[in-house]
Order: sequence, then structure tokens, then C-alpha cells
Amino acid sequence: MRQIQFREALREALTEEMDRDERVFLMGEEVAEYNGAYKVSQGMLDKFGSERVIDTPIAELGFAGIGVGAAMNGLRPIIEFMTFNFSLVAIDQVINSAAKMMSMSGGQYSVPIVFRGPTGNAGMLSSQHSQNFESWYANCAGLKVVVPSNPYDAKGLLKTSIRDEDPVIFMESEVMYGDKGEVPEEEYVIPLGVADIKKHGSDVTLVTFGKMLKVALQAAEEAAKDNISVEVIDLRTVRPIDYASVVASVQKTNRLVIVEEAWPLAAISSEITYHVQKHAFDYLDAPIHRINSMDVPLPYAPTLIEAVLPNVKRSLDAIKAVMYR
Repeated sequence: MRQIQFREALREALTEEMDRDERVFLMGEEVAEYNGAYKVSQGMLDKFGSERVIDTPIAELGFAGIGVGAAMNGLRPIIEFMTFNFSLVAIDQVINSAAKMMSMSGGQYSVPIVFRGPTGNAGMLSSQHSQNFESWYANCAGLKVVVPSNPYDAKGLLKTSIRDEDPVIFMESEVMYGDKGEVPEEEYVIPLGVADIKKHGSDVTLVTFGKMLKVALQAAEEAAKDNISVEVIDLRTVRPIDYASVVASVQKTNRLVIVEEAWPLAAISSEITYHVQKHAFDYLDAPIHRINSMDVPLPYAPTLIEAVLPNVKRSLDAIKAVMYR
């Protein structure tokens, strides 16, 4: 099977859906003339023209609101944020308009819109450009939240998100756009809310999503050197969460570690911990451990970044802690 970059998988999803449905359009900063800040939309202006690939001013609240209005009137916008850190400027439109319109209109208006862009740390970008808001958006009723970890999932999940009748937050990683992976040329979609077992194991369940999958898989490889069999689950979406797959795995392994890039308070890992202790408490042979970023704004210095973010060592230590308690 061919291998393509993460950005190319996203571009194929966007292009195929715009070919399939003339109501779909892309709007955001630098998506057209500059071919995208991360070259996801490269060549799309030439293919679809300026009415469907639309450059915007640096005004997230404004173009997010235009997207919501367009979706309410029958179009299917894809709104690109250069980074989800900038989505805070538009959060009123996302939370108070897009997420609530179906309910507030008594079902008269759906808002089939995708808000997409990079999330989390991307190197030495410091505090205001390195945040994870997955749990913020997942906390809001009316939204769906997708965080792909590889090119195959990125394409299939984005195509599904564009076709969804509800607003979808689609969160990528800036440091993954160049990652390569196998992506079939034929048509496929991936349903939202279905986790993927990336590695089967019998001793410890390790749950993660997004770019933290790399950390989880490396930690599982290191654990295998000590004859610890780790099952790695990629959630893919954090609203809805595939609780059933997590619980089923814990019932098999009797131990759970969660790796997540976000801060620890009110995180996705907090929610999974609560759900597992409620629905699989009798299966647990050790307390649940979770690895998050340290509870501080992300520093600029690379040595401090390494100290703050989840890493293989911290994850491996947690695996051994639940195994040998």
C-alpha cells in the first residue's frame, strides 16, 4: 500500500469531499494563496477557486461566525484555525452558536461544520501556542471532538466529520503533518466514537490519543523487554468516547494507564478513570495511573519542555507501577 504524509491524507479527504459535495468549502487564514500554513490545502485554490477556498483576515471570531451561519443555511463549511490556541478568540461562536443551535432551534437548524487545525505542543513555541483544549471542547454538549494519530485515521475520520450533521472539532498535531503512513487509494471512512487497538496485550491497558500514541507505543516496546505485555488503545475521538473498548480491555488486563498531553485537572484521562472505576472496579488489580503534562504553562526551553510533557520514561514507570505494586 502507498505511504503518504499526514498533511497529504488530510488534503485528499478535503479534496474528495469537495469533489463529492459542492456545498463543502474551506475557509481560514492562509488556506488559499499561501497553500495553507502547513501546506494541507496546497493546490486546492487552483482546483476549486476562490469561492470555495477562502482566505480570511486574522479574525477568528468573524470567520467562525460566518461558517456557522453558512452551515445553518445549507452549506458545509470547514473552518481552519492556524492553531487551536487561536480558537479561543472564536470560542463564543463554537460553543454558544455551533454547539447549541440544533437544541435551541428545536431541531430546525443543524450546523454541519468542521473546525480543524493543530493542537498541543509543537516545539519551542512557548505557553500561548502549545495548549491542549481537547477536554474543553469535549466538555461541551453538541460538539464532537476528533484527534487522529496517523495518516490513515486522519483521512477516514475527516471525511466522516465533513459528512456529519453536527459540528465537529478536528484536532491535528503540527509536529505530525510530515509523518508518513499507509493510506489506501480507494474510498473509505472511519466512524466516530470507535477506538482502535494499535497493539494487543494481556498485562496492562494503555489508553491514549493523538500524537501521544507514539509515546505509548514506545513505552509498550520498552515494557516488552521486561516481559510486560501492554495493550495500546487509540481513542481516535474524545467525544464520543469508546468506553466499551476501554472497559473490555481492562477486564482482560486488570490494569490501566492513560497517557494524555493535556493538563491533569478535568482531563480526558480523568473522565476515563472515573468511568473505568465505576464500570470495571472489580477487575482492577492496581490503582489507575495517568500521565499528563505538568500543571504549568508550557515553557520555551527545550529541556523544560521535555520535563513538562508526557514521555516514554514516565509512561514506562507508570506501567511498572501498576504491574508490580
